[in-house]
Amino acid sequence: MALACVIGEARAARFEFSQTHMGTLFRIVLYAPDAETARSASSAAFRRIAELDDIMSDYKPTSELIELCARAGGPPVAVSEDLFRVLAAAQDLAERSDGAFDVTVGPVVRLWRRARRRHELPDSERLAKARDLVGYQNLRLDPTARTAQLTQEGMQLDLGGIGKGYAADAALAVLKRHGIQSALVAAGGDIAVSSAPPGQPGWRIAIAPLEPHLGAERGPEIQNPGPLSATSQGAGSEIENRKSGIENLLLCNAAVSTSGDAAQHVEIAGIRYSHIIDPKTGLALTGRSSVTVVTRNCTASDGLATAVSVLGPERGLELIRTTPGAGVLFVKEVPGIRSWRLNFPPALRGDL
Repeated sequence: MALACVIGEARAARFEFSQTHMGTLFRIVLYAPDAETARSASSAAFRRIAELDDIMSDYKPTSELIELCARAGGPPVAVSEDLFRVLAAAQDLAERSDGAFDVTVGPVVRLWRRARRRHELPDSERLAKARDLVGYQNLRLDPTARTAQLTQEGMQLDLGGIGKGYAADAALAVLKRHGIQSALVAAGGDIAVSSAPPGQPGWRIAIAPLEPHLGAERGPEIQNPGPLSATSQGAGSEIENRKSGIENLLLCNAAVSTSGDAAQHVEIAGIRYSHIIDPKTGLALTGRSSVTVVTRNCTASDGLATAVSVLGPERGLELIRTTPGAGVLFVKEVPGIRSWRLNFPPALRGDL
């Protein structure tokens, strides 16, 4: 992945803003000539995120997504440009991952949400019925008419594995339109960045897999400019019992997403269940694991991190290799052993 990092103007100052949207904290870090410019740009970006939440939420009863799902089993429905774009990206990834990523998993996701709240496994009969409603082939998109159709009554969509990444990309685009050249948008475990901060070769991002204070829902840690000590190994390397718990990345005009169970999991009968669902089995992933994906945009990295989590290291790596410029870090932990599998192109590692 060739990264064209542009050094920002030295006169720009650093500003940081945060708001809660989509059930997570969105953070915006940007460089601007003055506070008024920074506030105006960040406010516009947050308005865009809120707009997308009203479109893609599966919690808000009046969202466009909920309205589409209410018409499942009926004729095609005209949808907004944003909803069509995110659904098209989801369908593309569903096909490439052979269904490991599937936004029609909504009925199953709702059962597992309830399971996490009640600390009990979903009823097997209800789970089987919900699983019968899952299948990305039953979501049909018409780009000419810009319509979406859910062919089975009772189908429900869940954009939790791609929506925040799409929102991060959209917010970054708003900042650029407001003249902000160097910016970062973090949405939980998803981060999108534009050109490098002033006087720096890129945005320094620290990844601490399996650690809830740095990984998973809070996402990668944004480091202040300064010396970087890289811990990345060569592409495809695997390390057992690794002592260092942090991977350092240096990024610009790129995105990174971490998917794992560090912050969202439940333990039932001694088994740790993730919030990530395998669409084909309808079961939550088990064990302690983390996947970090770096690619060109956050919509892609968000979805890929979920897909690769479901596929596992071997099949997941094949998917990453078919994605131009992408890199992946797998971490799997069993008692006493932490196994790492790294496949980041050199341009994405912290040893730039």
